[in-house]
Amino acid sequence: MERKKTTSYARSVEALFLRMERRLKRPLKFTHKRSIEAIIFLIIFVGFFWILAYKMTLPHMLNTFMQTAYHLLMETVFYIMAICVLMGAISRLLTEFGVVRLMEGILRPLMKPLYNLPGVAALGALMTFLSDNPAIISLAKDKNFSRYFKKYQLVSLTNFGTAFGMGLVVLAFMTGKGYGSGALVGILGAVIGSIVSTRLMQRFTLKSYPELDAPVDENTNMGDEQAITFKSEGSAFQRFLNSLLDGGKSGVDIGLAIIPGVLCISTVVMMLTFSHPNGGYTGAAYEGVPIIPWLADKINFIFNWLFGFTSGELVAFPITALGAVGAALGLVPQFIETGIINSNAIAVFTAMGMCWSGYLSTHTAMLDSLGYRKLIGKAIGAHTIGGLCAGIAAHWLYVLLSMIF
Repeated sequence: MERKKTTSYARSVEALFLRMERRLKRPLKFTHKRSIEAIIFLIIFVGFFWILAYKMTLPHMLNTFMQTAYHLLMETVFYIMAICVLMGAISRLLTEFGVVRLMEGILRPLMKPLYNLPGVAALGALMTFLSDNPAIISLAKDKNFSRYFKKYQLVSLTNFGTAFGMGLVVLAFMTGKGYGSGALVGILGAVIGSIVSTRLMQRFTLKSYPELDAPVDENTNMGDEQAITFKSEGSAFQRFLNSLLDGGKSGVDIGLAIIPGVLCISTVVMMLTFSHPNGGYTGAAYEGVPIIPWLADKINFIFNWLFGFTSGELVAFPITALGAVGAALGLVPQFIETGIINSNAIAVFTAMGMCWSGYLSTHTAMLDSLGYRKLIGKAIGAHTIGGLCAGIAAHWLYVLLSMIF
């Protein structure tokens, strides 16, 4: 028995060496590319930390990293998670008791003239506003929903739905910080940005792939749209409790999902945004080397005219929102504490945060799941323009409303 085990072990080792030998005989083209990529990454990685350590000293830099991440977790992430849980419960209640269906009916007539989408697309906007970007994909892959669309319209849902992602959380967060009026103006800006993004995506798609101007389901009567219904069972009280708990659980999932973005992205952005206190570096949270403001100040007249930003540090919010809107929200409390923020900036933040809402990290996966990977570049380009238009629109709407009221 022992001899059989030894023989089996020897054969396994022999097979392993044979596989290694075959790998070594393969062309090294791919290995060279990976090596070059590794060297470039290492240079950038070491250079980034060397600049911070040179200005802050290594002990202070490392301590600031840890302290900033800890403060963000305790003071911002859990606050956002609490909002996500409450808003998740509220959104599920609105869905369960027909409020979403009612709003869908009200918004349906606006879909065709504004977005060139069938009326049922209103449900997609509401679902992403109440939850997050991926909600639009679960709807788009539902045949009862997608059969009302043409193929190029279905693809543009990626841009349309993303423009409203986490809208309720962003609105509640900004309102909780005392900037409710600015946040409402920002929602109007996000709507304008969503129109630009969706229409551009449709135009880009039809220009390159005119064959997509065809119904998703050839057997569907495009004019016969029925309401999308949500089935539930039990008494009204039981449905109320189930919706409250299930919605809260979905809020916990969103809250947990934003932790890596807030701790990793926001920490780095903050260390590139804020400077040291008057006495010099201490290793405390929210210190850093203000590279982003230094770069933004060189062309701040553009940001001031387009977005009304009075400080270069504010550019950090839209930059962070490209990857994750939850991480971008983590910057707001520190902006408030330093006194560089106002209602106009909140309007722009809300518009660009909602419209972009981490599209760089979600568009690829969303279009891939729909089977249109070839359109990823066009979707990202259209949404970049849409987000910029959202911020510009929010600023000038705020200026106009400030002159009227």
